[in-house]
Amino acid sequence: MALTRSLACGDGRVPSARAEGMARAVFAALGGVVEIGAVRAAGTWVLAGVSVGDFLAPRQDDLRRLMEGVRAVGRFSDEVMAIADALGYFRDHEVPAASLLLWSEGIAGLPEPLERLEEPELVRRMCRIGADLQLTRLLQALVTAALAAGTESGEGAVGIAEILRVACGLAEPGRARITPAEVHRMWRVAHLPAILRPASDAPDWGKAGYRAYDAELERVLQGEEPGAVRACV
Repeated sequence: MALTRSLACGDGRVPSARAEGMARAVFAALGGVVEIGAVRAAGTWVLAGVSVGDFLAPRQDDLRRLMEGVRAVGRFSDEVMAIADALGYFRDHEVPAASLLLWSEGIAGLPEPLERLEEPELVRRMCRIGADLQLTRLLQALVTAALAAGTESGEGAVGIAEILRVACGLAEPGRARITPAEVHRMWRVAHLPAILRPASDAPDWGKAGYRAYDAELERVLQGEEPGAVRACV
């Protein structure tokens, strides 16, 4: 999801329907992160018995930090945040192979017969691919929501960086995990070219906003001093 037009109402609020769409994009990506993390935490690559509830039970502080960060970055209302509960990603449920196929976009392939989707090696590969995809989409959804809400890049990038740190830990629990800086680099090459190319229909203020967030995220995630990275806006 990218900004293709001004999304704000006259009083500066993001219209409810569009705020809900942006929140759903954030929560869907987080749902993928959580389901993949639950499979990885089990350590067997066997889906039978994997439980999101068991995975999240000792990680409630992490989940709370995530939701508080999402609320602040997107300036989402209570009603919009309630969508997370309605979607059910963060309640106890099993993780079927079809979910991993969805999160990994079928990149690992669709085997015949379909029961082979549950083979441990394919489960492992879908988790690896899905984590990269969903963390990158999470970052895109967060930046878009922040821009629509008018959250300034200096403030928003710090909050987004913290969300990414928690999300990376959930996606690869107990492992040499993907870092927020790596997610940022993947996001930059996967999403920004289409938004920032001259023929893009994104408004100038949106292009400037994405460039500012890119530069500020680079500074925050690389630990550089303020002003070390500056967007050309």
